[in-house]
Amino acid sequence: MSAAEETPGGEDMPWGEVTPEAARRLLVAAVEAFAERGYHATTTRDIAGRAGMSPAALYIHYKTKEELLHRISRIGHDKALEILRAAADGEGTAAERLADAVRSFVRWHAERHTTARVVQYELDALGPEHRAEIVELRRESEAVIRRIINEGVAAGEFAVSDVPGTTVAVLSLCIDVSRWFNTQGRRTADEVGALYADLVLRMAGAQK
Repeated sequence: MSAAEETPGGEDMPWGEVTPEAARRLLVAAVEAFAERGYHATTTRDIAGRAGMSPAALYIHYKTKEELLHRISRIGHDKALEILRAAADGEGTAAERLADAVRSFVRWHAERHTTARVVQYELDALGPEHRAEIVELRRESEAVIRRIINEGVAAGEFAVSDVPGTTVAVLSLCIDVSRWFNTQGRRTADEVGALYADLVLRMAGAQK
């Protein structure tokens, strides 16, 4: 699945929140290039070529290559946080909400693995200001999972002695799916999500 086929925001048109159309095409091309070659090995000429545009056209929409990476990262992290908050604020026990959060988060990282690899693993390529912004979004995502686990511990649903450490382990497990998931593999995104939800509940010592 290419970045052009991925739909991070759930809209009908992939990356539909990015306008105008030329800016969207450049962003899709950047996602594919960064995922394939890495941020530092990718040039603005590479990106423009993939988009079927001239290098000069890129600078009409993005001042720098780093600005493109920031736009990709911001959209991806906003979506990730939206997914986690929807699960955390839903109905059900802490165990049910944690399982829902993991299923949804894993499914996004599997279905959008090309985008997710860039979003999750090119953080250090961002400039200081943009990096700080994305790090804060990551802290918010971490806080959402930590809240669910704390609620589960308080309710007697979970047996977790180190909530911060378990939170990091849960998120790391989910995020890593983007690194290895293959659409032609043995398991679908939904199946991996269900498996990981079960693994996380076991990690949390969920009481059945």
